Amino acid sequence: MIDLIVLGAAAGGGFPQWNSNAVGCQRARAGDPLAPARTQASIAISGDGDHWFVVNASPDLRQQINQTPALHPKTGLRSTPIAGVILTGAEVDTITGLLTLRERQPFQILGTRQVLDQLDANPIFEALNRSIVTRSEMKLDQPVSLKLTDGTPAGLTVTPFVVPGKVPLYAEKGANPAEILENGETVGLEITDGKHRVLFIPGCACMTPYLRDRLKGADVVLFDGTLWMDDEMIQAGLGEKTGKRMGHMSVNETDGTIAAFRDLDIPCKVFIHINNSNPILLADSPERAATEAAGWEVSYDGMRITL
Repeated sequence: MIDLIVLGAAAGGGFPQWNSNAVGCQRARAGDPLAPARTQASIAISGDGDHWFVVNASPDLRQQINQTPALHPKTGLRSTPIAGVILTGAEVDTITGLLTLRERQPFQILGTRQVLDQLDANPIFEALNRSIVTRSEMKLDQPVSLKLTDGTPAGLTVTPFVVPGKVPLYAEKGANPAEILENGETVGLEITDGKHRVLFIPGCACMTPYLRDRLKGADVVLFDGTLWMDDEMIQAGLGEKTGKRMGHMSVNETDGTIAAFRDLDIPCKVFIHINNSNPILLADSPERAATEAAGWEVSYDGMRITL
């Protein structure tokens, strides 16, 4: 069994973004049912429906836990069904939520060496006492059998795999700060119960032959849906960076995600990590209609997929 809950569907800043007065954010802030608010990208996975692993600790994690009954304490004065947090990168949007979990509750943090090095380099994360909250390295392409806090098997195996991406924004430096790398700075996560395969790829700079082969045969893919078009934020007057500069494929370019997936036979394809500027967030937009016509779903907070 794989039980998956989308805790947050939006990219950094959420939807609405706190300082955005763009039309989409205005609609979300006003409670428009065709533009529902979304928190920042994160999912929770379980092999039994009772014990959970959070994948990426967004800045909205406290809110996400509170609005997800499956993650509420069930026993004693203090407890949690969260057994661990798995990190696919070290961007602010994927690690800040760890600080929400600093109340001396045992769980484990799993990430690649590059991700753990970023945590180690920042002393604020020592708020998570290492004698209580363990840090475990995941190696690329090596399966990890998830375990509960008492050491019993969780029923799921996860495998991190390389995805084209870039270093976190705060770590950019040198002559080519936005260089696209395939070294573990950004990873995807394959989740399996031995029968089904779910791939979680919230950030991806481009499609590669390796990634295409990894995607084949998946039952579900949750994929980077940050921007509709590469220059979307520039055209809207919201920023100066393209999607490629930020390390993200765009949904509807000729070399974008819909085109790249067209000949991949994947029964369930879901966009996640969707920027507040992306019109697919609006249920009445032509871009949403085109996305759904191409066989894609647009994720939302609370979306649940069970295999």
